[in-house]
Formats: sequence, structure tokens, C-alpha cells
Amino acid sequence: MEQNLAGYRRILVGIQMLFVAFGALVLVPLLTGLDPSIALLSAGIGTLIFQLVTRASVPVFLASSFAFIAPIQFGIKEFGLAETMGGLASAGLVYLVLAGLVKWRGPQVIERFLPPVVTGPVIMVIGLKLAPVAVGMTKNFGGSDAIDPLALLVALITLTATIVVVIKGKKLFSLIPILIGISFGYAVSLLLGVVNWEPIRSAAWISLPWIQAIKDGSYALPAFNIAAILYILPVALAPAIEHVGDIIAISSVTGEDYLLKPGLHRTLAGDGLATTAAALLGGPPNTTYSEVTGAVALLKVKDVGLMRIAAITAIVMAFFGKLNGFLKTIPVPVMGGIMVLLFGMIAVVGINSLVRAKVDLTKSRNLVIAAVILVFGIGDMSLGAGEFQLAGIGLAGVVGVLLNAILPTSKENS
Repeated sequence: MEQNLAGYRRILVGIQMLFVAFGALVLVPLLTGLDPSIALLSAGIGTLIFQLVTRASVPVFLASSFAFIAPIQFGIKEFGLAETMGGLASAGLVYLVLAGLVKWRGPQVIERFLPPVVTGPVIMVIGLKLAPVAVGMTKNFGGSDAIDPLALLVALITLTATIVVVIKGKKLFSLIPILIGISFGYAVSLLLGVVNWEPIRSAAWISLPWIQAIKDGSYALPAFNIAAILYILPVALAPAIEHVGDIIAISSVTGEDYLLKPGLHRTLAGDGLATTAAALLGGPPNTTYSEVTGAVALLKVKDVGLMRIAAITAIVMAFFGKLNGFLKTIPVPVMGGIMVLLFGMIAVVGINSLVRAKVDLTKSRNLVIAAVILVFGIGDMSLGAGEFQLAGIGLAGVVGVLLNAILPTSKENS
């Protein structure tokens, strides 16, 4: 595998790494009401933090995590924006705790405490809880509960374009289905005359990301509320497990064993610190992007410097106010069409983790763990007293871990 590129080609390839992640990166803030420019800034800074912690040895790019979409949406509604950001900042602690366990007991400790029978159903809950939101966004352009045929048309075309790219896309195109789907949906919206240009007109060419975010009410200094923290902390278990899979995947692509060098404890710590930094800045939590891993495999380069170029590019782009304005003109049904596929795919990832691990759900122990996680998570079960509350996805994750730890294992129930 080629390791070094020279001159302008290296810069272009580095920028292309950001291009591969761009659609997914800005989708999360657009869906959760956070600011896309701050998401770009925090992704760039988060990636640089990760490279610092891992001694610049792992060619990955960090950006907005889909796993936190539902918790952010619910958290803002239930606790407020500032409290939700405080909870997200605290979520980085989960990664640091796991990093400490890995340093102490080795990577196998993850499998022991967080096996697929726990993480699979938790990931399924994350995707399935968002289904009503996705469907709702396909029905109209916002502002009413009525069903608009034009909105459904835009959403359907966006969904169809994305599906075609997912199934038929080749080379680079196969890595950017979200970006292509949004482009098709946006083009149709332009033809139908349903794009609102006001966000572009009112945006400055160059501006600090926080200025417009404060005006829009999409930024607040983190406030550390115990209820919000307890709700969000357990959610970090699922993306932390996905992180392990991403590190294994990039190791396979490059031929290096990053679990040993720099070590899984360092990659987990880097991801956790990047997540905390993103929330403190006002952006969504960060995670390693599998799309970028695919680009590394396709382009046959493992130069970590390319990720730094992508990170710096993201930071620079964050200060272009017109870009932020443009992203806010994307119609709601375009986002809805993407969400229908995206959140269904998240649920399927959870199912696939059970299948790959050959988890036998006819065994009573596995059946009980999966069943309780699904009902607690999707049904928004809540337990606690006063401000000490665990609910929904967070409670489901904690209960899954506890059941896995206390239920007896035998040949009949394993």
C-alpha cells in the first residue's frame, strides 16, 4: 500500500477525505438543531486531538456520531440545549473508563462486559427510536402536520437516489451515498421552487461559527445537570463498541495492528477526548468514520498526514458563513428521505452484529437480555428518584450490561 503522496496531490487527496465524510458530518447537526459550522470546526479539532493522543499513527477522521442523534433530540426537548451539551461533554468519560479497563486488562475486556448480545440490541434501539422522526420529516416542508404531496415526492426521490448509490455505486461514489442523495433531493427541490434562500442572504461571507449559532439558538455553554448526564452517559457504550470495530477495520485495510500499537486504550481515549471537546465547543459528539476507512482502502494510502489536511480544511470551512447558510437551505423532506434509510440501516447494523457473533436467541439468557433492552429502549422506560433518572436508550444500555453480568451462563443458556 502506498504510504506517501507528494505536493498538490497530497493536499487534494486530504481534502477528498473530508469530502467523503462531509455529507454525514453535517447531517447530524442539521437533524438535531445544532450548528453545521460548529460541527465542522469540532470535527477538525477532534481529529487533531485524536492524532495527538494516538501519536499520529492511525489514519482515521473523526466526525459527527449518528448514535447520539436521538439522545440529542430528546435531551434538548427534555432538559434544554445547555444541559444536553453538558451531558454530551460528560459522555467522553465513558471512553476514558473503557480505555482504562483496556489498558489494565487488555482489549478482550470489551467483549467480556459488552458482548454483541448487549451492544446489538442497543444499536437497534438507537435506529428504531428515530423511525417516527424520519417518517414525519417526509410528510411536509415544516410548519404543519398536513401531508404535502410535493414533500413526499422530494423525500422519495432523495431516498431512491441514495439507495441506487448504495447498491450500484462504484469506487468513490460508493463512499458518498448521503452526499449524492442530498444533491439529488436538493436539485428536485430547486426545480419545484421550494428552497428558501433567506439563510444564505442573511449569512456573512466570513464569520465566527458561534455568532450565527447564538442568534439561531443552536449554541449554549454546557451546563452540567445530573439528570441529563445520567441519560446520555450510557448511550456512549454503543459508539464506543463501534469504535473497536472501526479500529479493527482500518487495521485490516492498512496491514497494521492498531489494537497493539498505539493500542486500543489510546484510540478510545482519543475518541473520548474528541467527543468532550466537540460538546464543549457546541458540536455533536465525534466518532471514527468508516467511510474514510473505505476511502483509505480505495485510494491505497495510509498517510496519517492526509487526515490532518482534512481536519485543517474542516476548521477553515467552518468560518465560511455562506456555507453554513447554504446547508440550512436544504429542505426538510430531503433530510427525511435520507433518514428513512439511514436510521433503518443503524438498526440493521445492530441485527448484523448479532448475526456475525452467532448469538443464539433461542437460548433463554440471550433472549431475556435482548428483549429487555429493546422494550426498555423503544418504550422509553424510566427508573430513578428525583433528578436521578435513567431512561430510554441510556437505561436500556445499563440494564443490558447488568443483566449480562448477573444472569448465569451455562451450556444451555450461552
